[in-house]
Amino acid sequence: MFHPISAFIAWRYSLAGKHNSFISFINRVSVAGIALGLMALIVVVSVMNGFEAQLKSRILGLVPHIVVYQGDNSGATGSNLNGPEPAMLQQLPHVEKVTPYLETEGVLQSRTALRGVQLQGITPTSMTDSVLEQELKIGRLSDLSAGSFRVIISQALAGQLKVTTGDTLRVLIAGATVYTPFGRLPSQKLVTISGLHDVGSRLDDKIIFMNLADLNRLLRRPANASHDYRLFLNDAFEYQQTLTHLNQLNLKTDNWRERQGPLFDAVKMEGNMMFLMLTLIIAVAAFNIVSALVMVVTEKQGDIAILQTQGLSKGRIMRIFMLNGVFNGVKGALIGLLLGVVLTTQLNALLEFLGVSLVMGVQGAMIPIDLRWQQVAVYTVLSLALCFLASLYPAYRAMQTHPARALQND
Repeated sequence: MFHPISAFIAWRYSLAGKHNSFISFINRVSVAGIALGLMALIVVVSVMNGFEAQLKSRILGLVPHIVVYQGDNSGATGSNLNGPEPAMLQQLPHVEKVTPYLETEGVLQSRTALRGVQLQGITPTSMTDSVLEQELKIGRLSDLSAGSFRVIISQALAGQLKVTTGDTLRVLIAGATVYTPFGRLPSQKLVTISGLHDVGSRLDDKIIFMNLADLNRLLRRPANASHDYRLFLNDAFEYQQTLTHLNQLNLKTDNWRERQGPLFDAVKMEGNMMFLMLTLIIAVAAFNIVSALVMVVTEKQGDIAILQTQGLSKGRIMRIFMLNGVFNGVKGALIGLLLGVVLTTQLNALLEFLGVSLVMGVQGAMIPIDLRWQQVAVYTVLSLALCFLASLYPAYRAMQTHPARALQND
C-alpha cells in the first residue's frame, strides 16, 4: 500500500514512541491543552451567544427597534402635519412590520407606592406573536380595547406596587396638563390592570402597555392627531441600513441603540474578551508543540541524517516535522471539538444532575445556550492554524540538519 513518506514518518513520530517517555508526556500535554482550550472556547462562547440572544429577545421585544415620529409629536398636543405612510415604511430594508405607536413617561400610583414608568400605546393586533404575548401570564392582549383604560404590567411591577389583576392604579402624565379650579395639574386617569407578563428583562418594571387610543386621550391630544410608527425589524441588529433610508427621507427617528446600546456593547465586549482569553489558552497549548518537536528533532538527528543520505530532500524533511505538529493539533482539535459539543448540548442536564443552579434562565434554572456550527468550525480551524504555526520553527531546524555532523556525533 502506498504511503506518502513524509506523512507516514510524521505519523510515527506523532505517536511519540516508547523510547522517550518525556517526549511522549510533552506530546500528550500539548494535545490535552489544545483539547481543553477548544472545549472551553466552544462552551463559553455558546453560553455568551445564548445570553446575548436572550437579551435581544427580552429587551428588544419590549423596546421599539425603530420609532418614526410624525410631525412635532410633543406629547401633549397633536399635530396634523403630513408624515410618512405605513406602506412606504413597510418597503424599507429589514422592516417586518409597521404599527401605530405612542409613548410617554408618567407616574403609576397604587395605594402603597409610586413608580415612574414608560407608557406604551399599542394596538393589540400589532403585538401578536411578540415576546409580550408569548410571556403573558394572566390576561390577553385583546383586553386592551379602546376606551377601556386597561393596562398590562409586569409581575415584578405588580409585586412592587402590591397589586394584581382587577385592581386600579392612577396614572399621572406630567407632559400633559389640565386646568382645574386648583390650577394646572398633570393629566391623570384611573386604569385597571387586565394582565400580567413576565418577559424576564430588566425593563419589566419600567414599561406598561395600554391601548393607543386611550393613551392618546390621556395625553389630551385631538382624536385625529397624528401618531408615531413603530418599526419591527426581522433582525434588530440590522437597523443601520433602515436608519440610513429614514435619514434620507428627513424623518425624525429613535432606535434601540440610543436607548439600550451601552448594555449590548458591554455584552459584546465581554464576549470578545472571553474569546481572546480562551484563544490565548489554545495558543499556549499549541506552542507547547514547539517544545515537543524541538526535542524530537534533537533526538532524531541521526534519523534525519540517514534520510538525507538516502535522498530525502530538505523540503520533505521539513514537511515531516510540520505534519508531526499538525497531527498532534488534529488529535487535540478533534478531542476538544467532541468534548465541547457534547458538554455544550448537555450542560443544563449536567448542572441539574450536580444540583447546581446558576439562575440565568427565565425559570431560574436553565443556562441560555446557542451553539453555532459556523463558529465551531472557525474555532477548530483556528486551533489547527496555531498548531501549524507552532510547527514551523522546529521543522525549519530539522531541515537545517547537516548529515555529516549528525552522524559524526552518533
